[in-house]
Amino acid sequence: MSDAPPVATRGLVKRYGEIVAVDGVDLTVERGDVFGYLGPNGAGKTTSLRMLLGLIRPTAGDARLFGRDPLVDGAKALQGVAGFVEGPRFYPYLSGRKNLELLADYDGDGARSRIDEVLEVVELRDRAKDRVGGYSHGMRQRLGIASALLRRPQLLLLDEPTTGLDPAGMRDMRDLVRRLAGEGITILLSSHLLNEVEELCNRVAIIRKGRIVYEGGLGDLLATATTGYRLRTTEPERTRTLLLAQRGIAGVTLTDGEVRFSADEDTVARTAITLGQARIGITALVPETASLEELFLGLTGGESSDHDRVAVA
Repeated sequence: MSDAPPVATRGLVKRYGEIVAVDGVDLTVERGDVFGYLGPNGAGKTTSLRMLLGLIRPTAGDARLFGRDPLVDGAKALQGVAGFVEGPRFYPYLSGRKNLELLADYDGDGARSRIDEVLEVVELRDRAKDRVGGYSHGMRQRLGIASALLRRPQLLLLDEPTTGLDPAGMRDMRDLVRRLAGEGITILLSSHLLNEVEELCNRVAIIRKGRIVYEGGLGDLLATATTGYRLRTTEPERTRTLLLAQRGIAGVTLTDGEVRFSADEDTVARTAITLGQARIGITALVPETASLEELFLGLTGGESSDHDRVAVA
């Protein structure tokens, strides 16, 4: 396997007539990453993955998997790569095992001998003889991952793997992704669910209207958040007036008896001393760091994830 990163796209563009679904996307997924590809529905996530896998041709730019171009190298570019886009598909009238046997025959390389192993990993061995048509949505998602694991992937692409699952199914899917990442598989996880990304991923890219607005460490993104404070004192109105006069303090408001403001830690310490010298008693001082949701809404302009920008994205 090449030393090139599992995923690298440069200047990736996809146009449908006058609609630009993906607009100059640059991504790099390093080995061992659980990489979250985050954005509202319709932002271009799925279209990017389709180009990455060679399912559709880019209008411009290129995509590489371990240094290989799917449009040039064909099936060879997908060696060590597996996953699904927009949900896995199976023959509903066949059992889970029979579906896997058919897929294993396409893959070859001893894939049939791994069927019991992958069914055990996704906890479907007891239901392997049942028709897929009788499976729950979560079971079909897990069967999709089982089919991907038949290939012994080094890179696993998952497009919205928990969409449509109930809370228990979402928990089980996240546990499965953690186990696979713990085995050294690089995972590219496309999602619009912020808590899912925050729980699972070490690096993220956020896409808005086809363009990447952030790529980097999740911790680095969270560290950019401005820390705000909620302050309760014995004299809230006088406190507000004093804070307005302090250097390094911004966004001072008085709401429901609480003074709210933004400042760094050193300024907060000096402010507490100033309030004490003014004989104003502090009854509570609570820091509030912006959440991933707030950062996401800021980067995406507050776009709702419930409205697709274009149907193809």
